[in-house]
Amino acid sequence: MQVNQKKAGVIVSYLAQAVHIITGFIYTPVMIRLLGQSEYGLYQLVYSVVSYLSLLSLGFGSSYMRFYAREKSKGNKDGVGKLNGMFLLIFITFSIICIICGFFMIKNIRAIFGSGLLDAEYSLARILMALLVINLALTFPNSVFNCIITSQERFLFQKTLILIHYILNPVIALPLLIMGFGSIGMVTVTTLLTLAVLITNIYYCLVQLKTKFIFHDLQFSLLKEMTAFTFFIFLNQIIDQINLSVDKFLLGRLAGTTSVAVYGVGSQINSLYSSLSSSVSAVFVPKVNQLVAKGNRDKELTNLFIKVGRIQYIILALIVSGFVFYGKTFIYYWAGSEYGDSYYVALLLMIPITVPLIQNLGIEIQRAKNKHKARSIVYFIIALANVLISIPLIKLYGAVGATIGTAISLVGGNWLFMNWYYQTHLSIDIKLFWKNILSITRSFVPAIIFGVICLLFFNKHSIFLMLIEIVLYTIIYAVSVFCFGMVDSEKKEVTSSIRKIKSALKFN
Repeated sequence: MQVNQKKAGVIVSYLAQAVHIITGFIYTPVMIRLLGQSEYGLYQLVYSVVSYLSLLSLGFGSSYMRFYAREKSKGNKDGVGKLNGMFLLIFITFSIICIICGFFMIKNIRAIFGSGLLDAEYSLARILMALLVINLALTFPNSVFNCIITSQERFLFQKTLILIHYILNPVIALPLLIMGFGSIGMVTVTTLLTLAVLITNIYYCLVQLKTKFIFHDLQFSLLKEMTAFTFFIFLNQIIDQINLSVDKFLLGRLAGTTSVAVYGVGSQINSLYSSLSSSVSAVFVPKVNQLVAKGNRDKELTNLFIKVGRIQYIILALIVSGFVFYGKTFIYYWAGSEYGDSYYVALLLMIPITVPLIQNLGIEIQRAKNKHKARSIVYFIIALANVLISIPLIKLYGAVGATIGTAISLVGGNWLFMNWYYQTHLSIDIKLFWKNILSITRSFVPAIIFGVICLLFFNKHSIFLMLIEIVLYTIIYAVSVFCFGMVDSEKKEVTSSIRKIKSALKFN
């Protein structure tokens, strides 16, 4: 049952990501044009500021799996129930604090955004901020139920719910945009869907999983241990917010909403790209915690790290390499000619982030081993450097300048420091990992040659020609990787999946 749940979870997760990307490709350009560059930039700016309130979780959500695995190993059902009750109370408290902080942010919105907005934009920003704060407040208790569902390895339900959410969001929001409700209508839909997801998860946990929530005799003594464990996760969340959101905030203050919009298009492409990685690694989180709990399983963890990394690399390398060759033309038709710099923003984010994306299972290994402190401290220093570098670069190069600072921090922290740390402190054979990755990379050569020929000799201002080239590039890439990059076990998995799909499509 567990194996089927994992495989089904990965399949549905990738289906959800495919739907998310496809609907994003269709919905986003329409949304950008209906909102206009200024309002779209304002929405991105307000969203980036409100997202800082997610830090109120203090990293506690990431600690659930570790303490759940410990209670489960003891066979203590009441202990799990008390853990659930304590986490729910903590996260409801976070929701209340989020709403209070949001109220003060709305009251002081001019101080937050400075003089970079028009009077009408400040009025709209207040409404957007109120809706986004409510939306975020709902996500805090929802994260508890999500953690419970993950701990039970019910990936099929979890990923199916995400798939439905991805479908409904543009389907409901687009008519409202067409009717002229603008960004307010769009954010209202997002908030209502978040509420619906929360209610669905509550029902599933209480009725289907029979989850116990015990609110008496709670082990608040665990809070000290949790706080020590989660502090550095919280520090890492601060770093992620700096790297992902501070660029938009600085651009809003220093360069205006138009630059925020240009950055927003590039960062949205990067966000879609990044989400492909977590689809595989997320279903292995319980297994990582189980292996660590059993002790002396470093070889198994290394093998799992390599297996997941190879799958992620094959998928991500296709996307990022294809974007190098066809991304500029794609953005021209997708977002519009005024978003030309978004191509460079996307590339400067996508290329550096590829390494941590194929190694993101390592984050869970660190947390399971309680060795995530050093990463957080080093990343925090690099993130502060990112801010200091970005300010002068924004003044020189606008949105692209902001991205350069983020790219430098990603290379320094994720490429150099983390690979050294995995090898020396987590007992992961990082040399073997990169040997496996490089063995795949050589199989990209035929596709890259094709991409270079297209770039040099064919006109990229034809959408029909671009689509043909992308299809041919994907076919050449897939065949080459299958023949020269994959090991026998991976080839068997692919051929087995193809046979199952063919069998499912046959009608007797």
